[in-house]
Amino acid sequence: MEEESAKETGKCPVRNAMAHLDSDTKEECLREDLKFYFMNPCEKYRARHQIPWKLGLQILKIVMVTTQLVRFGLSNQMVVAFKEENTVAFKHLFLKGYSGTDEDDYSYSVYTQEDAYESIFFAINQYHQLKNISLGTLGYGENEDNRTGLKVCKQHYKKGAMFPSNDTLNIDSDIEVDCVHLDLSKDPQDWKNLSFFRLEFYRLLEVEISFRLKGIDLQTIHSRELPDCYVFQNTITFDNKAHSGKIKIYFDSDAKIEECKDLNISGSIQKNTQYVLVFDAFVIVICLASLILCTRSIVLALRLRKRFLNFFLEKYKRRVCNTDQWEFINGWYVLVIISDLMTIIGSILKMEIKAKNLTNYDLCSILLGTSTLFVWVGVIRYLGYFQAYNVLILTMQASLPKVLRFCACAGMIYLGYTFCGWIVLGPYHDKFEDLNTVAECLFSLVNGDDMFATFAQIQQKSVLVWLFSRLYLYSFISLFIYMILSLFIALITDSYDTIKKYQQNGFPETDLQEFLKECSSKEKYQKESSAFLSCVCCLRRKGSDDHLTLVN
Repeated sequence: MEEESAKETGKCPVRNAMAHLDSDTKEECLREDLKFYFMNPCEKYRARHQIPWKLGLQILKIVMVTTQLVRFGLSNQMVVAFKEENTVAFKHLFLKGYSGTDEDDYSYSVYTQEDAYESIFFAINQYHQLKNISLGTLGYGENEDNRTGLKVCKQHYKKGAMFPSNDTLNIDSDIEVDCVHLDLSKDPQDWKNLSFFRLEFYRLLEVEISFRLKGIDLQTIHSRELPDCYVFQNTITFDNKAHSGKIKIYFDSDAKIEECKDLNISGSIQKNTQYVLVFDAFVIVICLASLILCTRSIVLALRLRKRFLNFFLEKYKRRVCNTDQWEFINGWYVLVIISDLMTIIGSILKMEIKAKNLTNYDLCSILLGTSTLFVWVGVIRYLGYFQAYNVLILTMQASLPKVLRFCACAGMIYLGYTFCGWIVLGPYHDKFEDLNTVAECLFSLVNGDDMFATFAQIQQKSVLVWLFSRLYLYSFISLFIYMILSLFIALITDSYDTIKKYQQNGFPETDLQEFLKECSSKEKYQKESSAFLSCVCCLRRKGSDDHLTLVN
């Protein structure tokens, strides 16, 4: 028994030594993995000769995505130009006496019954003679009832009587809507004799003329692209709701792109379209590879964080602070993933648009434009490896939480001024007619734009309102420019000063940084030593400012 006891006693030190050795090896492996994770791509290559695939892909993606966006932007520019030029042409065709410049938010106005009748029948007559007078590639389109022609509707109060000279009014406020369809088989002169067009202006609210036209955009052929087919839903509105002796005439043209039913174009256009589709497919492949690599990096980072949290809890019997835990989540990778997803979806839509299977230019523009924005913002990550650029990034990171809280408070004051200005100054100032315009006007005042015009345009019909407008504008400008805007700049300046002090004296150390400093194999990476873990609150090595870099 004593011999067996002695043998067991002799084995315990060996087991303890093996367990201690295994624990040290595990700790050292974790420390080296952490240090390698927080290196930049060049340091990773020097340490383990790992080729920076993600860096190469991001550089290639910037070139590819930007080229794709420029090509799509030039194509979209032709679409916008075609729509705008046709709208201008329609106004000159269908609006009698149109000068070429809109009056405020409407095209022009009439002041006599004769002018109103002439404007209505002028539009009808021009529609009937469209093919003989139009310079564009236009044709008649079918309306919702699959009928070709004009649809004229009028809104008016129910019959009544009105005698302004006696201050007498007897009218039913219920609104009636009457419509008539005018086809191309009749002569326009016959339409004038319809009883429908005998308007009683004292109860007339609105006359609306609507019709559809079709057109083909041939200018895309010069860019070796397939042409687009358009449907223009045009509406001419004679607005008499104010009954002020002035009828405002609005012209609205809603252009929609439809798939051309039969395209037969000879030449090299079809081949050029195929080249563009291949290029878009290559962009999708590049973004898909970038998406997979960045997703893989995030998954590996989460696994590494789990290892570190378990080890820290096991060895030190306490949890890691939230700041250290968030260091494993690389925000740049998240931004790249979002950008890649938007680019892939936008490229697919672009390919469908190029093949004339879809016509949703707006959604495609939003996706491609936003993804390109994120791609170029992601370049900041690599500029952050240099100290001069890193100061800017760290200042933005440090000041962002404080700036958001400050904007939330300032926004309450801003909203108060917005509602107050709208309700009080709206009837007396063009820039305060609606909430959206008021918000834009006040934002311009904060930036020092258009101040004199805002003061001068207030109507002096009411002395009380005029005095209130002065108090309102002077107090807003003084409060936001001299106080709130100055405090806003002070928050950013304070963060910048803090970052500069940390760069000179060293950043506060946290558990993660202290753990990495205990590296027993420090000589292995001494040649590539760098100040990784560049976080605002911590994670920065003390040393020369020339080696300050960003996380990952």
